[in-house]
Amino acid sequence: MEIKAYKELPQESMDIREEVFCREQGFEDEFDQVDRYATHLMLFLEGSAVATCRIFPGDEPGEFILGRLAVRKAFRGRELGAAIIAGAEKEAQRQGGTVIKLHSQMQAKGFYEKQGYVAYGPIEPDQGCPHIWMKKELSGEVKL
Repeated sequence: MEIKAYKELPQESMDIREEVFCREQGFEDEFDQVDRYATHLMLFLEGSAVATCRIFPGDEPGEFILGRLAVRKAFRGRELGAAIIAGAEKEAQRQGGTVIKLHSQMQAKGFYEKQGYVAYGPIEPDQGCPHIWMKKELSGEVKL
């Protein structure tokens, strides 16, 4: 397993997001302006991209936003989502991050709680799907 970070949105990441969010879940507005300045992470198994997410600076100093986490269906249940989140957290720390936030689908809330995230604020719709904000304080040394 290998996790790589990119400054530009790789085609493989686009393919995974389109497969998971558009074809599986029915979202329409998958790609946005944030993709232009976000750091994109991909997780590879045996040379094939199987998971992706992105991080970008938030509004507050030291704040990063994690989003667009997707794992190809055939590779779910192997803790690859947890692995790419850990990689994203390390990358955020490397870039000066002290806290990471995300806008979780309610169906994924328990998964993020297992990764140490805490929900806050109201449940709100995003493209018709209920979401909630979650956050995690980043601590410890970054091991590169």
